[in-house]
Amino acid sequence: MPSSDARNLLQAAVPTAAVGAIAVGVSAVVAGGKGAIGAVVATLVVILFMGLGLYALQRTAKSLPHLFQAMGLMLYAAQILLLFVFMAVFKNTTLFHPKAFAITLLVGTLAWIAAQTRAHMKSKILYVEPEKSEHSS
Repeated sequence: MPSSDARNLLQAAVPTAAVGAIAVGVSAVVAGGKGAIGAVVATLVVILFMGLGLYALQRTAKSLPHLFQAMGLMLYAAQILLLFVFMAVFKNTTLFHPKAFAITLLVGTLAWIAAQTRAHMKSKILYVEPEKSEHSS
């Protein structure tokens, strides 16, 4: 993974992990140990789903740049759908507190999207590929 790709991934994952850590603390206070476990699982799910999606999108941008926008829209729709499916599957679980899980999943996803948007806005992306100049002396 090129350094700019890794930097983009970190710029989204680190704030999401920080929001997840806060959610774990709040969930532990509000819902006890099962709430904390739900928040941890939700944070890991968000980072995993969104991280894999960002990786796939970056690979698509390099190999098939003409499909980048369509791939991005399809990817976000698929990610949100998968997160809803994940929430529905674990709706009645006894492994962790489902409300803490769902709220952390939502807040973590919003944090990821906000951090990724911020990282993209701050990055310096060339919209024209500069030509290589040959200097002859």
